[in-house]
Amino acid sequence: MESLEQKVQRVLRDEIEIVPYNPDWPRMFEAEKIHLLACLPRELINRIEHFGSTAVPNLAAKPVVDMLVEVSSLAETKTRIVPILESQRYDYFWRATHGEDGPPFYAWFIKRNSTGARTHHLHFVESDFEHWERLLFRDYLIEHPDVAKQYEELKFSLAREHRGDRIAYTNGKTDFIRRVMEDFQRPHRRGY
Repeated sequence: MESLEQKVQRVLRDEIEIVPYNPDWPRMFEAEKIHLLACLPRELINRIEHFGSTAVPNLAAKPVVDMLVEVSSLAETKTRIVPILESQRYDYFWRATHGEDGPPFYAWFIKRNSTGARTHHLHFVESDFEHWERLLFRDYLIEHPDVAKQYEELKFSLAREHRGDRIAYTNGKTDFIRRVMEDFQRPHRRGY
């Protein structure tokens, strides 16, 4: 059986590839949402959202559909949802929101296709987790195609520079995302 360290090393080896927008991504989200609602305990699932770059029309992205799943209990997720998805060959991680080992933690799954390529990232969180702010970033990019284009250029550059380093790639996007969110939130803080 694969140890946690071996599993982490395996998923970190997956190379980063940015591809042109695929109009099938929303359909892939819907199909996975239907699957999850059919196989998971409904009383634990509150809402399921498509976020990340694949949720922004015409934005190039890693060909992996990001899904945010609101659950009523992460403790129940560990005991009731994890076994179901692991039995379906999803990779599961109890993941820190910030850094390597700091709380809050959440349940994260990777779904792969028959060739082993990632197709979905599933983020299971409770309603009060900061992950929900990522929907604001998604919506901002949809409403501001010029900013989305800048983000796309940054992602292409980071993917070339860090093709085999997912952590560096993700960290390279942080300042851009933070700056966009500050610009977005500034008028709302002033009460406009």
